[in-house]
Amino acid sequence: MDARGPPKRRKLTDKELPNSLKHHESFAGEAQMYQELLDMERKLDWTMSRKKVEIEDALARVQPVPRMLRIFLSHTVSGQVWQQPETGDPNHNFDTGQGIPAWQLKIEGRVLELPGQRPKDRLPLPKFSQLVKRMVVEIDRNPGAYPDGNVAEWPRAQTQTPPMDGFTLRKTGDAPARIRIILYLSHQPSQYKLHPELANLLCLKEDSRINVINALWNYIKINGLQDKVDRKTVRTNDELRALFGAETVHFTQLPEIVNRFLMPPDPIVLPYMINPATAPPERPFAWDVEVKLEDLSLKHRMKSVTLDANQATLKTLGDVDEEIAVHIQSLHNSANKSTFLRSFAQEPAEFIQTWLASQSRDLETVLGSGISDGATIRLEDLKRSEFFKLPWVEEAVAIQHGFELSQKNS
Repeated sequence: MDARGPPKRRKLTDKELPNSLKHHESFAGEAQMYQELLDMERKLDWTMSRKKVEIEDALARVQPVPRMLRIFLSHTVSGQVWQQPETGDPNHNFDTGQGIPAWQLKIEGRVLELPGQRPKDRLPLPKFSQLVKRMVVEIDRNPGAYPDGNVAEWPRAQTQTPPMDGFTLRKTGDAPARIRIILYLSHQPSQYKLHPELANLLCLKEDSRINVINALWNYIKINGLQDKVDRKTVRTNDELRALFGAETVHFTQLPEIVNRFLMPPDPIVLPYMINPATAPPERPFAWDVEVKLEDLSLKHRMKSVTLDANQATLKTLGDVDEEIAVHIQSLHNSANKSTFLRSFAQEPAEFIQTWLASQSRDLETVLGSGISDGATIRLEDLKRSEFFKLPWVEEAVAIQHGFELSQKNS
């Protein structure tokens, strides 16, 4: 059994007025105004579509904005000698670590809000763990006394994990320790360090790949290194020749060449000192580090134009368009009916002959006989009303109705 539902109703899209109304004296003024509105709507639709494409293209090229990442370092100690009660033996529990000298290092960070930004314009900022690709903590202390490892590393997980505001590292011990925190930050887009020779040439030490390519292309244009005939060929000067090792370079090879001179950026190194024999500082140490992020505020405003349109408004506009199309279809039907009746009123006999000839061709098409100029159906039969009361009429109507339904569903 066929489980398909009823066919969808085809939406009417034609909004053009019938030609008979456009040139009719009684409706010429209204038809002209309607046509002007229709042309204006088409221009507006085209302009809005073009602007939407431009905004979507600009979204892919939004320049990153530098933001300040404030990193906090602090520590706590537990089980130290100066923390033990003056009387009684210390209660050591090697299973839980209670009473055993230890310290905890806390590494936290957050992106600072922009000064003067209104609260309603503030968007959620990335967490500290989302801005760190890799972190290494090196502890400078006697490995013989503390063999459990003096290097801790945190790589970003490949799977989706909840973002965090910071990390905590716990180690046992009561001896002072010098610590180096090495942070590899995750910029958006990714930043690269340039080879010293290329950096001196472009006056650029660190940037994104696309900006480095643009800087190199600007250098080529400023120094007139494009070939006069083939504009896709670059003729290197002494400086570029020493770097690229070629007399000429094709324009499409520039990204590949630039990749050879890009290196990972230098990590952020933060020193810290822990002395368990004294109480920790009351306030954490703080460092401000610049990190490049996507301009979320600009992207949000752009997306509000292209994606966050009012759905209720769009539905209302769609309903109005469909209503206009229905009225236009009604005008077309009325115009055809008016033309039909006017032709019959002017020349009844000639109109009947023309109409019978047209109907006979349609009848032969329905019956599958083809157009035969009366060879299949006699003209005398077409003039007799009894001929159209025979049983074949119901079959022809059913076939014609099925043909029209198949056309609507196609």
